Amino acid sequence: MEAYIGYIPYIFIVLIIFFASIFIVKQQTVAIIERFGRFLSIRHSGFQLKIPFIDKIAGKVSLKIQQLDVIVETKTLDDVFVKLKVSVQYVIIREKVYEAFYKLEYPHDQITSYVFDVVRAEVPKMKLDDVFVKKDDIAIAVKKELKDAMLDYGFDIIKTLVTDIDPDAQVKVAMNRINAADREKTAAQYEGDAARILIVEKAKAEAESKRLQGQGIADQRREIARGLEESVEVLNKVGINSQEASALIVVTQHYDTLQSIGEHTNSNLILLPNSPQAGSDMLNNMVASFTASNQIGEAMKKAELKKNNDKNIEE
Repeated sequence: MEAYIGYIPYIFIVLIIFFASIFIVKQQTVAIIERFGRFLSIRHSGFQLKIPFIDKIAGKVSLKIQQLDVIVETKTLDDVFVKLKVSVQYVIIREKVYEAFYKLEYPHDQITSYVFDVVRAEVPKMKLDDVFVKKDDIAIAVKKELKDAMLDYGFDIIKTLVTDIDPDAQVKVAMNRINAADREKTAAQYEGDAARILIVEKAKAEAESKRLQGQGIADQRREIARGLEESVEVLNKVGINSQEASALIVVTQHYDTLQSIGEHTNSNLILLPNSPQAGSDMLNNMVASFTASNQIGEAMKKAELKKNNDKNIEE
């Protein structure tokens, strides 16, 4: 039993050496092995061996796609300060792990510097509105510059995105006011157009109404004239001449009007003259007027006939 106890230190040393010589590399990861401070090899995922106390793991490099967010503050062409958030997605090239591990000590700082340089070169050429519209152009310019610069260091730039554009707070307020004013102007224009169309259509409707009303009045008066003509013809057949017939018709219409007014108790219409003697006076005046107008007409015809005869005699 005592003999076996003497082997325990040796077993313990063997176990230490064994565990010091093995290591596990995770998937999508590589390990950099150095021997006495000098690069020895690159080990990929899985179970790996190394000489204990002579070889050491200098570091592990992830081969996954990584993202670096860079916030850049710069000024636009129209003197507006704006902050841009640029997201850079990159990956270490499997065949260039050595360059990525040994050539760059702080790759994030290097990428950030290039992003600052490109953004501050591109954005001052644009106005603020153009920055929002052409953000993809900015991202493409950043990717091109980074891809060319970082390729030698073993980094491949997968994608660059301008994920946020944040102007100064006062500029935001001003932009919102401008946008609101434009929308109010557009709304006012639409309201004005609607009001104008309403007025035009209303005028058209009134014009059509007046036209139809005038046509109705014209048709009414045409029928009245036709009725008066028929009435005069009937009166002429019983020995009443046209002048007396016209006067009689007017007087009859006068009394019909009075009768129509009397049928409506709340009527505000007043017919002048409306006394009982008015009908008789109207009849006498009209007969006298017609007689006088006929005499004047006959005299004018005689005078014209005499003038024509005298003219013919002189010729």
